[in-house]
Amino acid sequence: MRNAPDKVPGAAAHVFAVFLCGMFAFLDLYCVQPLLPLLSHVFRASEGRVGITISASTVGVAISAVLLAIFGERLPRKPTIVASMAALAVAALLTSTATSLVSLACWRFVQGLVTPGIFIITIAYITEEWPALMVPRVMSVYVAGTVFGGFVGRLLGGLIAEHLGWRDVFFVLGCIGVFGALATQRMLPAARRRASVAPPTGRLDALFASLRNPRLVATFAIGFCMLFTLISIFSFITFYVSAAPFHLSTTAISYLFGVYLVGLAATLAAGTVLARIGLRHGMLAAVGLCLGGLGFTLVHSLPFVALGLAFASSGVFIAQTCANSFLRDAAPAGSRVSAAGLYICSYYIGGSVGGVLPGLAWSAGGWPACAALTAAFLVIAGATAFFGWPPHNTAPDPIPL
Repeated sequence: MRNAPDKVPGAAAHVFAVFLCGMFAFLDLYCVQPLLPLLSHVFRASEGRVGITISASTVGVAISAVLLAIFGERLPRKPTIVASMAALAVAALLTSTATSLVSLACWRFVQGLVTPGIFIITIAYITEEWPALMVPRVMSVYVAGTVFGGFVGRLLGGLIAEHLGWRDVFFVLGCIGVFGALATQRMLPAARRRASVAPPTGRLDALFASLRNPRLVATFAIGFCMLFTLISIFSFITFYVSAAPFHLSTTAISYLFGVYLVGLAATLAAGTVLARIGLRHGMLAAVGLCLGGLGFTLVHSLPFVALGLAFASSGVFIAQTCANSFLRDAAPAGSRVSAAGLYICSYYIGGSVGGVLPGLAWSAGGWPACAALTAAFLVIAGATAFFGWPPHNTAPDPIPL
């Protein structure tokens, strides 16, 4: 019989606290997406140039993720999460003072730097606190929180910008972030289980071990492709639907992000079955869902575009659940923060590229060219999951593949 500290955490409040971590981590990150046409007009910048407001934050995330991969294994879980939330709230408030596109991008970069302390440590927290077969379900709740936070951030971004101005977007989200830090401090239990960590002389050992692990490298590549997909679709679809034949306003574009709620429901549903069907099959299904969704967006009908976005977002979120859960199986105990940090780094490098490279495709061929480029990255992700995630259950309680 296990002793008390090893009991499986299962209280609804405990799981809901994980949901909050995901929600507040992603409240600010993509709030500028519905604002891109507005910012392009305000700063007299091209579609590709204004995309730097997204890429700046994702570059910040990637840099910070590497640092956490090196130094984060020893950090206390709950204090790091709460401190990062507080820092993100302050950074958002400061972003509201930006006076140019360059200064806006700089503050967005700072927001990106402090964000990984929330979600990288939360991913490690989940993989350490719950047994393997429960990890996909709890991870789906966390991912659902990120989905909900991303949706609320985008919705508030568009609505506030339309009625008050784009600076007030960051002021309001910063105030909400302060509340989030206080709520997490109160609701999130302190970690009860900690994996053994390497001695100080081996600070980089876990990092290099992860880079030598082909299953983890495959997961990093998949993460790159999936955030590329999400950023590419939901950034440049705004230019697509703001032009003929749709002519959507900034507020209407914000409402279009309501398709995220479909992704939230799909993610929660997937969490209940992934442990049974296997993570590789789940990943392949998620990629197929994204490809189907891209096809629907090419139809010049708003309901078809909305349906396509719902499919694509659901696919990306399910894929994220699969990849985050796979870290539990592929990364040995004591190196999971390092593995999560490298995954997040690769994930957000993909997001950074996804905020810029599709701009070139847009200039060359509009939305069809963006969709074709995104589909190519999805095919790469599917092939990587198929060949790079072979069953290799060496853990005492592996997650089925």
